Amino acid sequence: MPRREIPFVENHYYHFYNRGNNRGAIFFKPDNYLFFLRRWKKYVAPFVDTIAYCLMPTHYHFGVRVKDQTSEVLKTSEVSVSETVSKAMQKFGISYTKAINKRFERTGALFQGAFVGKPVKSESHLLHLCRYIHGNPVKDGLVADPADWAYSNYLEWIGERDGTLYSPEFVHEYFASPNDYRDFVFGDLRGRDLPDDIKRYLDNFEM
Repeated sequence: MPRREIPFVENHYYHFYNRGNNRGAIFFKPDNYLFFLRRWKKYVAPFVDTIAYCLMPTHYHFGVRVKDQTSEVLKTSEVSVSETVSKAMQKFGISYTKAINKRFERTGALFQGAFVGKPVKSESHLLHLCRYIHGNPVKDGLVADPADWAYSNYLEWIGERDGTLYSPEFVHEYFASPNDYRDFVFGDLRGRDLPDDIKRYLDNFEM
């Protein structure tokens, strides 16, 4: 596995994403989404805090915070935090691909290359990234309300579903109530103007 040019750093935020090979599907049945999350919990969640995620038919997005070296799974590791996270993502992708290929009698790559892990540059970028992730199903025309898309943790953010793949501490730190976050997301979906630096930042993630 090649070494990352920009390593993952503990306690920093990142945007992990990837899409299907040739822009094809990565989920073929509803239960594939749940299996994907179980694989994430097994391979990746021990090393990162999952802040925001959304699984789309042809791609996925995760906003994460890399755990620090004092966490139980990292303090005993013999390799760097960056290498640990990279290997976890590699195992995750291989595991999911093998399972899907076996189930649907397909061969070859499921994803278009290795996952992308971009560092989040500022607090402002982080918050806009979260609403970008949760707004994806609406922008792609799958639903009219992010709450109608089951395969993200938006429902956890707005207090309508219990789940383990999100950080309530993070949500409460930045938003006084679920309605505040809902309004923040819909502000973007209604086309509210964004600062130029946010536009440039989000333009990098179009799938």
